[in-house]
Amino acid sequence: MTVLAVLDFASLLGIISIGFRGIMIKEITLTAIYEEAEEGGYIGYIAELPGANTQGETIEEVRENLLDAVQMLLEANREEAEKRLSSGAKVKRESMTLHAA
Repeated sequence: MTVLAVLDFASLLGIISIGFRGIMIKEITLTAIYEEAEEGGYIGYIAELPGANTQGETIEEVRENLLDAVQMLLEANREEAEKRLSSGAKVKRESMTLHAA
């Protein structure tokens, strides 16, 4: 059985703030998908973020693990992007607002 849930992650555990050099994302809505695992428990992933996946005994546990997975994935991607910039690169950073598809 697959359970599809559209979650407002900010309402689950308070407002999630992920720092991007002074830019703070206050809220974003993502699609969490939960599947019953053959060996028991559930696996879960975020449809919009490849690599954000986890597992747990209950959907609640998977939901909490997904919050951590999303934060770790975004932080790792930001750090990787920073490493690719040359030390003298002229860079402009700006806020970007995402709207639901």
